Amino acid sequence: MFSIAELGQKISKTEFKEQAPLLRRELLDAQHRLRKLAKCPVIIVFAGVNGAGKGETVNLLNAWMDPRWLITRAYDKPSEEEQERPEYWRFWRDQPHKGLIGLFLSSWYSRPLLGRVHKSIDDACFNDLLERINRFEKALTDDNALILKFWMHLSKNAQKKRFKQLEKDELNSWRIKEEDWDNWRLYEKFEETAERVIMKTSTGNAPWKIVEGTDYNFRSLTVGTTIRDELTAHLDKLEDIAKSSSQASQPVHSENGAQPHRGSTILDVMDMTLSLNKSQYNKDLKRYQAKLNKLQRQAHEKKLSTILVFEGPDAAGKGGAIRRMTAALDARHYQVLPIAAPTDEEKAQHYLWRFWRRLPRGGRITIFDRSWYGRVLVERVEGLASTDEWRRAYSEINEFEEELTESGIVLVKFWIHVTKDEQHRRFKEREETPHKQWKLTSEDWRNREKWEEYEQAINAIVERSSTRTAPWTLIEGNDKRHARVKVIKTVCEVMEEALKGKTKPWYII
Repeated sequence: MFSIAELGQKISKTEFKEQAPLLRRELLDAQHRLRKLAKCPVIIVFAGVNGAGKGETVNLLNAWMDPRWLITRAYDKPSEEEQERPEYWRFWRDQPHKGLIGLFLSSWYSRPLLGRVHKSIDDACFNDLLERINRFEKALTDDNALILKFWMHLSKNAQKKRFKQLEKDELNSWRIKEEDWDNWRLYEKFEETAERVIMKTSTGNAPWKIVEGTDYNFRSLTVGTTIRDELTAHLDKLEDIAKSSSQASQPVHSENGAQPHRGSTILDVMDMTLSLNKSQYNKDLKRYQAKLNKLQRQAHEKKLSTILVFEGPDAAGKGGAIRRMTAALDARHYQVLPIAAPTDEEKAQHYLWRFWRRLPRGGRITIFDRSWYGRVLVERVEGLASTDEWRRAYSEINEFEEELTESGIVLVKFWIHVTKDEQHRRFKEREETPHKQWKLTSEDWRNREKWEEYEQAINAIVERSSTRTAPWTLIEGNDKRHARVKVIKTVCEVMEEALKGKTKPWYII
């Protein structure tokens, strides 16, 4: 595989000086066009042999292009803050906005490559990590991101020569450490593993390009022209799609057409008559609040993080259940996040980005009042997401939640349900209660018209995202006392079970 990058290809200084200014201008034009269109980010990954010019190429791109619209990220061993979150938290956090270009060094490819070479992970784990990379990159490219991946290569002899040159250079000798020579002695193992990495992760949506790194001029023009060509083609494609969409005629709906059949849903089998009398409620609430307080202190000591997700119809009682729970918690160690429509900054990213960046540190609790399920709930029903977008979101969400639970995070998901009649009663009560009127909007009344569509959507959510490690808990919410106690009791049970186990951090294999 790497023989194509050991041909000794070179470009003369004269030819480089002729081509470089034109290429630089074309790259700047493409960058300006990317910013103006603002339909996608560009993610450029540099990996490969040490000494093959990865850092130099990144520096050159920052010199050739407008650095204000470039984001350069290089990763070392994870910090304490990063260790307390899932592995991909730091990669999601650093993703460029639409219209920007991100340059990544020592990225999500480092752990599987180094881990396999140094035998800290086995073959099964290695393959699992590569599959996770493919799913991560697919989620980004499905959202229109352009991913370009360059593997910078040197032969073993060329790498040795490069190391010795750097060691003799007073300005660059610091770049060569004993660790680099240790890795050089494992060159054949690195090459074998790198070949497997490229074979497994060079996909149609995010292919690798192997670049011979011996000659500065050759590798610089090769990387620059590839970025120019791929970015131009990608922007052409997005503009064609936008033009086609604007010209497409709107579908005609027949008023007399057959309506889709709506079968039973998971909500239909819930016993909405369940209730608690006031005396039993006060007793149970006090009991489980005390237990939750104790569990929170234990979780904080062990740095066990918890994420609670609350979904449900308007006026289902999510806020009331959250308040009864937080009354038992230490306010220093939890955060409630009400999720509304995305901001302009959030719209310029993949929809999961705003949730990834808000994951709690070790020992903290984060409560999401509405969540990432908006993509397959309100955005689906209200037509805010295309059919392709919300259909692929199920697998993206499952992947996201799998990464959360694998890292040791306790994840509890609640759907608090009320019947349509009970919701109507609560709406009328809000209308007539001065201090509750602010809670009721015209949009709340309008959403009732799509009650059946929302029921079908939540049925699909439970069907496709209630997994063994991240199940949904359905809460019968017609009686608020029953719902509040069941929520706190469930959180206690899940946290208690999690505290019995010993979860290894992702960075320790």
